[in-house]
Amino acid sequence: MPSQGTIGDRVRGLRLNRRMSQAQLAGPDLSDSYVSLIESGKRTPTPVVARLLAERLGCTTEFLLHGIEPRQRIDTELGLRHAELELQHGDPVVAADRFTEIVKAADEENAMLTAHARFGRARSLEAQGRLGQAVEAFERLRREAAAHPERLADLPLTIALSRCYQRAGDRLRARDLAANALEQAERLDITQGEMAIDLAATLVEVRGEREGDAPELDYVRRVLGASGVPDIVDRSAEIQSLWQASVTAAAGEDSALAVRLADDAIMAGRHARLTLQLARAAMHWARLGTAPLGEADKLADAATRAFATASGSTQEHGESLIAHARVKLRGGDAVRAGELATSALDLVHDVPGTTSAEARLVLATVALALDADPASHLRKAHEALDTLNRPVFGSDRQAARCWRELGDLYGRSGAKAQQTAAYRKALEAAGVRSALAGVKIDASVSH
Repeated sequence: MPSQGTIGDRVRGLRLNRRMSQAQLAGPDLSDSYVSLIESGKRTPTPVVARLLAERLGCTTEFLLHGIEPRQRIDTELGLRHAELELQHGDPVVAADRFTEIVKAADEENAMLTAHARFGRARSLEAQGRLGQAVEAFERLRREAAAHPERLADLPLTIALSRCYQRAGDRLRARDLAANALEQAERLDITQGEMAIDLAATLVEVRGEREGDAPELDYVRRVLGASGVPDIVDRSAEIQSLWQASVTAAAGEDSALAVRLADDAIMAGRHARLTLQLARAAMHWARLGTAPLGEADKLADAATRAFATASGSTQEHGESLIAHARVKLRGGDAVRAGELATSALDLVHDVPGTTSAEARLVLATVALALDADPASHLRKAHEALDTLNRPVFGSDRQAARCWRELGDLYGRSGAKAQQTAAYRKALEAAGVRSALAGVKIDASVSH
């Protein structure tokens, strides 16, 4: 049955619910004064304008004109929110399945919701580390965004693609996309909020640790300067309670309440999500060799505190401790660097990946700085790197960097044969194969 109120009431209610201004709803096609006249009941939108407004408000034209909300739409809205909660606070595999179910069930009338479900599925694939499939999904969505900008925004897709290409080893493509995203953000003066923080983290991640300063890092500095890395308040119990209440409400056929509760659960987790992304940007910034020591020390410490507080961030906590240890080494404080690296090793000794090897490399560097024997740490770093599986993609830049650093340290300790072997491993990890047994390896590999 039709809802109470006028078309203007529904336009205003939906706009406020989605936290849009009249100018944002008007977009490039209408004026905000015209939207104001519709909301006040002084103008009735034409069918063309009604369809346009409905797309932007995320509802059907039928509901906007007549107040009728198809059950399928609200069920889809609820499914999207529960899938989002699963992605953020549950299992990304389950989240991908739920987003896929929404895509299969949605009809043409819900094209915008379908697009958002496909975006969620792509993010779920990324969260699982299935980067090849994630890249394919994001690329398709980006092409669709170019054809239908009313359904999907290009900027978050470009940022996500840059991040995925970087982690998959295609650094050139990652940097091109990051530059494109930065151009959009600068044009719109976006320096705060989720997209700005995601972009800042991506821009600094695609920079090489030994590269010089660059103009795009000014943007990262502005975002970090505006937001800092605040302390995390653990609201996981509240999120889980609201999520369960939403599930219960949905089971009781109270879909509208279930949607509201799910929204509350998502918003309860927003601060922690943004803080963790800021911590990632801060950690990558601290790793840059060109970052001023005082600034790098402060940001590395803030990142470590954030990851220490957040549940499920053990590996990143370890990585931040190592980043902080490297800053201390740069500043000549080998003793404190050793303490931080030891804490990282205690934390991640059984976590898959290069983190434990990196901790050993830092400890070997500390040993050399203190005129101690680094042999034990070098051997254990070598063993840790040897256990890594070959990546699905052709290269593993992080492993390559670790092997190169191990080679450097072998060289400093006088172990020339091990140095050459480590450099060969660095080339292999970077995707390079040589059939020449006696080839001389350049120590400058894969910075």
